[in-house]
Amino acid sequence: MILLRLYWSFFIVGLFSFGGGYAALPLIQEQVIGVNSWLTQAEFMDILTISQVTPGPIAINASTFVGIKVAGIPGAVAATAGCITPSCIIVLILAALYNRFKGLSLVHGIIKVLRPAVVALIASSDLSILAAALFGTAGFSFSLSDLDFAALGLFAAGLFTMRKFRPDPIFVMLGAGIIGVIVYAI
Repeated sequence: MILLRLYWSFFIVGLFSFGGGYAALPLIQEQVIGVNSWLTQAEFMDILTISQVTPGPIAINASTFVGIKVAGIPGAVAATAGCITPSCIIVLILAALYNRFKGLSLVHGIIKVLRPAVVALIASSDLSILAAALFGTAGFSFSLSDLDFAALGLFAAGLFTMRKFRPDPIFVMLGAGIIGVIVYAI
């Protein structure tokens, strides 16, 4: 039964997440924390971190890691299969339709309308992750006592490094991870 629930939950994520893995994060968060209570917010943040630093699409990595956490290897297979099944079906249908109707202005209009929605989904996910990283389980807080200054410093340093020097993001994540381990171990 748990394998079917994993498959169905990630099928829903795969079915309704337009715009890539980052746009799927709010849906994944809702399924694994809100609907099914498989993970806590802290566990979800850990899985997102691991999903970002491992090769592959973040939504598929997250579904695999959630599946492993909930039901081991069979859970990983069920969750991953659920996540990719809708995409495979939708892409096949859309490819056939696009090849047939690509000259219509309606098709171009639909694509223009979807762009802002995808940006909003990504921004929503980014804000909830930022709030959890900087304020913990309290979410956004107006009290400086709830603010994790080490996390804020790492975020600011990473953002500055990315904007100023434009290194490969992998090196920034690795550096932040190493510095974070050192800072939080002390």
